[in-house]
Amino acid sequence: MRASLIQIAVDEDESVDSRRGRVAALVRNQAGVDLVVLPELWTTGAFAFEEFGRAAEPLEGPTYEAMAKAASDTGVWLHAGSIPERDPDGALYNTSLVFSPSGELAAGYRKIHRFGFDKGEAVLMGRGEDLVTVRLPGTTVGVATCYDLRFPELFRGLVDAGAETLVIPAGWPERRRAHWTLLAQARAVENQAFVLACGTAGTHAGVPQAGHSIVVDPWGEVLAEAGAGEEVLTVEFDPGKVAATREQFPALKDRVL
Repeated sequence: MRASLIQIAVDEDESVDSRRGRVAALVRNQAGVDLVVLPELWTTGAFAFEEFGRAAEPLEGPTYEAMAKAASDTGVWLHAGSIPERDPDGALYNTSLVFSPSGELAAGYRKIHRFGFDKGEAVLMGRGEDLVTVRLPGTTVGVATCYDLRFPELFRGLVDAGAETLVIPAGWPERRRAHWTLLAQARAVENQAFVLACGTAGTHAGVPQAGHSIVVDPWGEVLAEAGAGEEVLTVEFDPGKVAATREQFPALKDRVL
């Protein structure tokens, strides 16, 4: 399987409409790739809390339409990162969108663990409730978002639901970049799964972003890692390595809890 993680730079001087068009073009440049992954909240920036309400969209809003068309034009599975979604009742959610190569919505995931403690996303956005997996040719993808990475029980639930590849879009701050790399490798090792973690570049509301999108195999080996700036990180990996690893070192069978 061939995957491209598009580490988008969020520039506050670039309009959302302009960035949406630019990102759609970047997706279309990935012809021949099986899976494309975008970061978390790339339309607004993950720390641009004041923009969440102003830029919120219905699920099938302009980002949905642009990404669905980009996926179908390119013939790729597209994890389109996440958007600030406003539901029909007016509530906000941090919602990820996954499209099939025909441009159909294969899954939506509302982020369960909201960052900010008593401010920001944690108070502005509602909490998702459902674990989400998507069956792709050759692998089952488990979907999580950014701060979710710190909660291993969520990933155990995804593995129990059949996940073999864990895809994690994020807007992770540069000051905690060491945690980003460490946790991505830990989630891969403990779940004997591939981890594809796609972050953002640039600065969100004064918060420098970590970048360093990363792909980790089921043994914890880093297959590819981006730098700090905008970059397309493309990697080939064998989904069959998950079953082989779990058979060779059957640690998951020894779970008690």
